[in-house]
Amino acid sequence: MTAESGNAFLLKVGDGQPVPGYATVAGLRATQLSIGGELVTITNKDSGGWRELLSGAGTRSVSVAGSGVFTGSSAEARLKANALAGTLDDYQLSFESGETMQGRFLLSKLEYSGDFNGERAYTLALESSGPVVSQ
Repeated sequence: MTAESGNAFLLKVGDGQPVPGYATVAGLRATQLSIGGELVTITNKDSGGWRELLSGAGTRSVSVAGSGVFTGSSAEARLKANALAGTLDDYQLSFESGETMQGRFLLSKLEYSGDFNGERAYTLALESSGPVVSQ
């Protein structure tokens, strides 16, 4: 198994169509993906002192975080509109291997920052709503 390049981990936002087309959020320099969920414990007196979990139960979620340099792209404008409106949108993550993950996400955080003689940067956080599928 070969190592994959971090710059090939792309975040894309949908175009609002029923079958979405995706545009890459161009300025991202760092991205992070977390897959998690809540556990359902079924431990009882017959568990012998060990915790037991119920497979397939609980809630699953995907979180995406990123940071980058503002480029003024149409994809970044769509992110800002989604953040201001608090709307769900289609997003896709693509990887160097060709694998993709896509689903509906809420942009839960969008922060801008900048220095007097520097570039304007932003950070974002997305939380899944509904199933996220891997292809």
